[in-house]
Amino acid sequence: MRRYRTLTDIRCHAHANRDTSFRNDRAPLDPSLHARALTENALRAAYREAHYTLRVQGPMALGDESAPEPDVAVVRGTPRDYVDAHPTTALLVVEVSDTSFADDRTRKKRVYARAGVTEYWIVNLAEAALEVYRAPNEGGYDRRETLRPPASVSPPQADAEIAVADLLP
Repeated sequence: MRRYRTLTDIRCHAHANRDTSFRNDRAPLDPSLHARALTENALRAAYREAHYTLRVQGPMALGDESAPEPDVAVVRGTPRDYVDAHPTTALLVVEVSDTSFADDRTRKKRVYARAGVTEYWIVNLAEAALEVYRAPNEGGYDRRETLRPPASVSPPQADAEIAVADLLP
């Protein structure tokens, strides 16, 4: 019984310490998390009427050895279409990049292009810009455009424009 009380006291003490996040001493917001949420909200609004699904950090089955989990992917169909298998391509993939530039611009870009991802965006937090890659080929993309506020971008197959500023924290 003494051991039970000690464990209970430890759990209660740990729980009490965990509740400090509800006080006014908040941790600073991670810019990449904020940018990911902004991107998700903007794309949900852009594809509201379309027959596409937004997947947030959901896996994709891109070949035998590649299963990336992009920050946001716009895929055809409904969430139910992917109950038994992950999507094998996407209309649009977005990576929010604050420390992973090299990987996002090289390896990931090639993997997405080979899988036939129509457009690949990198929300570049360090440069406060959106890198847009279009026209996929085996080695990458044929077209690259870098956009900064106040520019806007039209996502593929969406009847909408998104201000680049709306994707940046």
